[in-house]
Amino acid sequence: MGRLRLTPTPKARADAARQRLRAGWERTRVEGLQRHLPYGATVGLLAGAFAVVFVTLGIDPVSRTVWLAENALVLALIGILVATFDRFRFSRVSYTLMFLFLCLHQVGAHYTYSLVPYDAWTREAFDFSIDEALGLERNHYDRVVHFAYGLLMAYPVREVFLRVVDVRGFWGYFLPLDLTMSSSMFFELIEWAVAVLFGGDLGHEYLATQGDVWDAHKDMACASLGACAAMAVTLAWNRVWQRDFAAQWADSFTVKHPEPLGEDEVARMLADTEGQ
Repeated sequence: MGRLRLTPTPKARADAARQRLRAGWERTRVEGLQRHLPYGATVGLLAGAFAVVFVTLGIDPVSRTVWLAENALVLALIGILVATFDRFRFSRVSYTLMFLFLCLHQVGAHYTYSLVPYDAWTREAFDFSIDEALGLERNHYDRVVHFAYGLLMAYPVREVFLRVVDVRGFWGYFLPLDLTMSSSMFFELIEWAVAVLFGGDLGHEYLATQGDVWDAHKDMACASLGACAAMAVTLAWNRVWQRDFAAQWADSFTVKHPEPLGEDEVARMLADTEGQ
């Protein structure tokens, strides 16, 4: 009698293929990155490229005052990255994403956001008008960069949460989204404060509402949409490749400290103080 052979189900074959791909990826990813993208060389290349972009687009901007205002937070961010480099080094992916966002921002700082001639560039290069094709009545470069802020900066924020706060599961996706959205709101408050402080043409150019009373709301919506897209892609990737994804997701909803806080914690703190 011949030996009975069981045919694997489609799901079993798919799972086996996924495991083989994961094993192959894990064998080669670290060695391949180190060989083709050395960490120090990659960071140095990005830093040097951004320095060139910063200096080039800093030459004769449309408004020097607006350029300085737009780059105040950029210089602060770079200062933080440099000051903390020995203690916390982002991944190559995060540094690349931050580089791309900062380059987009430099274009807006050079021209002022409401005057970036993207439509003229596409007309000249491709004989095609983005504004006409999409029926746009205002300059939408600011919307693009707000979307890019969420799309490109949410992952570096996630890296901080995972490596410093040690969040896992659901919170590793929600908290980066939440912080990206709240920081977008904070920037809109900064724009409002600068516009009120300086007033006149400078305040109007920096705020760049272009007559839209809902400009701040739409900017925040664009940033939120970009962050949602970034976290959705990250979630999908981890869902396929992360072995303990389901366990971490479930554990992220378990209560770690069952004791209530609030007034109960205050009472415990006072009791501990009195007992010393």
